[in-house]
Amino acid sequence: MYFRVKRTGTYAYLQIVESFREQGQVHQRVLSTVGRLDVLQSTGQLETLMRSGLRFCEKLAVIDAHAAGQTEPVRVQRVGPDLVFSRLWETLQLGTIIKHALESRRFEFDVERAIYLTVIHRLFASGSDRAAERWREAYRLPGTEELELHHLYRAMAFLGEPLDEEPGTRILKTPRCVKDGIEEELFDQRRDLFSAIDLVFFDTTSIYFEGEGGQEIGRHGKSKDHRPDLPQMVVGLVLDVQGWPLCCELWPGNTADVTTLLPVVNRLRQRFRVRRVTIVADRGMISADTIAALESEKMDCDYILGARMRAVKEVSERVLADRGRYQEVTPERKASKDPSPLKVKAVVIEDRRYIVCLNEEQRRKDAADRKAIVEHLREQLKRGDKDLIGNKG
Repeated sequence: MYFRVKRTGTYAYLQIVESFREQGQVHQRVLSTVGRLDVLQSTGQLETLMRSGLRFCEKLAVIDAHAAGQTEPVRVQRVGPDLVFSRLWETLQLGTIIKHALESRRFEFDVERAIYLTVIHRLFASGSDRAAERWREAYRLPGTEELELHHLYRAMAFLGEPLDEEPGTRILKTPRCVKDGIEEELFDQRRDLFSAIDLVFFDTTSIYFEGEGGQEIGRHGKSKDHRPDLPQMVVGLVLDVQGWPLCCELWPGNTADVTTLLPVVNRLRQRFRVRRVTIVADRGMISADTIAALESEKMDCDYILGARMRAVKEVSERVLADRGRYQEVTPERKASKDPSPLKVKAVVIEDRRYIVCLNEEQRRKDAADRKAIVEHLREQLKRGDKDLIGNKG
């Protein structure tokens, strides 16, 4: 059943209509004509009728009571993040590992829950510990209800506490700390008789911060966030071939990428007891001294490094000039969501093997961009070379 407005002349009448099926056909019949719609609305009779029927509708009664201010406010919390990531937290035994690291300490709050809160917050919203405290109010995270902001600060300080009494390689003036022990236990628990680190991926980025603090590693340097006016720190991340994070390192913000590679290799061997490591890193890690050290008998380390095509003479003059045929890895796109086209070829010069990658789609775009720039410069030159000189300092 439903309401229907029936117009007769200048008047509109409100009717209650029922739909029914007869011999396979749908028909309607008028059960009642309630009255003229304008009269029902102006006198409030329609609202009285609807409210009378509302007594028999539980869901609508709640909505009506809320509109009338007769309901008590309740707190709504999201449960999804904890349902998913608490299971992962348990699978990795992170809670057990952190509590093991806390055995000799006597904190007056649950440090493991404080770390859990900050991790979940960074997964979903990112931001500071202060932001995590406010964010927590909208989510159900068991065991974090009584935590305050200073608890989160103390938990982070605990992870960064130096372990001076334990042997360990200081990497670029950064000491071994509690966080390192947790990373090593995480690796050990999924390590078996056949586990080995043969290939690792390494990269760095910079993170700037505002406010006080960071006296030890907060330095001004080349900012990848384009904020050279603020102090920053350099973060290095190491992944294994399955994509599992092995460890992360923090260095002063003025540390150059090229200086981080060799110390990381040494520390990986010591911390995770690996015999041979193959490093995969981008071109920011390359220097002649770095490559020579990786190939030395002392390091004996395999590597796959990105090459600077124009800055390295051997690459620009010999590798790119090679006339060898490319092998197609990924064909041209047929849809926008398809992977980018890719062709590769190997070029061997003495004992060095270069892998040249070609993206035809990007090559065409770069050629069109260069052509557009040249045409623009030619148009400018036709009007005189003074048009090419701006008045900016």
